Amino acid sequence: MKYPLYLGRTVSLVLACALMQSGVALAAGKTVAPGVVNAPAVVSDAQGDADFADTSGSASSIDASGSAQGEVADLMQLIHDGGLAEMRTTYNGGYGASLFFHAKSMTYYVALFQDKHFWRVIRTSDQMRAETVYAGFARQTAQLAEVEIRRTQLQAQKASIERVIGESQARAQRLQADIEVARAQEAKVADYQRQTQDETLALRDEKDKAQAQLRQLQQQVLQLQRQAEVGLPVSR
Repeated sequence: MKYPLYLGRTVSLVLACALMQSGVALAAGKTVAPGVVNAPAVVSDAQGDADFADTSGSASSIDASGSAQGEVADLMQLIHDGGLAEMRTTYNGGYGASLFFHAKSMTYYVALFQDKHFWRVIRTSDQMRAETVYAGFARQTAQLAEVEIRRTQLQAQKASIERVIGESQARAQRLQADIEVARAQEAKVADYQRQTQDETLALRDEKDKAQAQLRQLQQQVLQLQRQAEVGLPVSR
């Protein structure tokens, strides 16, 4: 069938555009239906992790690691670009939950993370849904952190007991040292007491001998004096 020149050119142009659109769709690896807009799902879950770029403690300081996928990657990019407002953050031990708001798209991002790594991200445009998910994540962090908190408490208690043990051992060593000093001194005192007792007995014997000698000399002096006074008048 032959077409007028202008109509043939129009048909050729339409065919060329169709071929170009089909080629773009194939290059992208997916089929695009005419008139259909590929919009992201309103609510979606994803798992992945990314390091915090800052250790200031704020969930908004997280930066992308390059290995995150899906919603995690989107959230990381928005945080990196500074396009999010951090509305709420809850910490329990090493776990945390954050609620972000992207004002430009009126979208909420709810994130669950552990040890500065994103664990799960939920995206929604429903504020009530976002608040509900955030509350659930916050409760989950409390549950997950129970074992960690208990471990921290047990570590502190163990350290406290070990410190008391060390103090008790030091006290026992000091007391043992005092006892050994006391025992050594008691032995010295006992030796001194025995020596003193022996010296006392010896001195008593010497004193008794000296006293007997003194009495003997006194009697001798008295006899000599009497002899010396023989024939002298007796004094009245």
